[in-house]
Amino acid sequence: MDEILKYFPNLTELQIAQFQKLEALYQEWNLKINVISRKDIDSLYVKHILHSMGIAKIMNFETGATVLDVGTGGGFPGIPLAILYPETRFYLIDLIAKKIKVVQGVVEALELKNVKAEQKRAELVKGDFDFIVSRAVTNMPDFVSWIHDKIKKQNKHKLKNGILYLKGGDLTEELAGFPKATEYNLADFFEDEFFETKKVVHVPLKFKA
Repeated sequence: MDEILKYFPNLTELQIAQFQKLEALYQEWNLKINVISRKDIDSLYVKHILHSMGIAKIMNFETGATVLDVGTGGGFPGIPLAILYPETRFYLIDLIAKKIKVVQGVVEALELKNVKAEQKRAELVKGDFDFIVSRAVTNMPDFVSWIHDKIKKQNKHKLKNGILYLKGGDLTEELAGFPKATEYNLADFFEDEFFETKKVVHVPLKFKA
C-alpha cells in the first residue's frame, strides 16, 4: 500500500480505504478460486495494482468516459483504474466465469458503482468505448481484430481513442503493423525493478461505422 501512496499521493480517503481493502479481498477469494498465483499474491500491490495504475500515468480519464477491459482476469487493470476514476464507466469482461465471479465479488465489497463485469467474448460486446485496456492477453494484431469496431468516434482526451495495453519486452516486431503506436516505459514512472521492461502501449484506432 505504501507503494501506491508513494506514486499517487493525492488519493481521497475513500480511495485509500478501497485500495487498502484489496489485499484481504484477493487473499480471501484466492482461497476459493485461484486467480492470482501464490507468489504474486504476496506482491499484489506492485505486480497487479500498481502495474494496472501505470495506465493512469499516461492517461487521465475524463468524467463520463467509457473503458472496456478485455481479458480482465481477476479485475486488472479495470478495478484499480475504476477506484482512481469513479466518474468513468468501466466494463470488465473475461471468458472464464470463475474469474468474473471474483471480480463481481470485489466490486461489490468495494461498492464500486462505475463497474460492470460479465463473462463475454470481446467480439460479442455491444457498444463503443473511448478506450480499450488490457494486460497482454494476446498479440496486438489479434487483439485489434477483436475490438477494432468498438471505438467511439468523438475524441475527448489528450490521446486519441484506441487501445492502452500493458505489456513487457521488445515489441518491435509485434507493433510493426501499427506505425502510430506509442510505447511508454513504466520505469520512467515507477522505481521497482519489476517495471524495468514493462510498458503501456497506446494504439490509436479510427471509428468504424
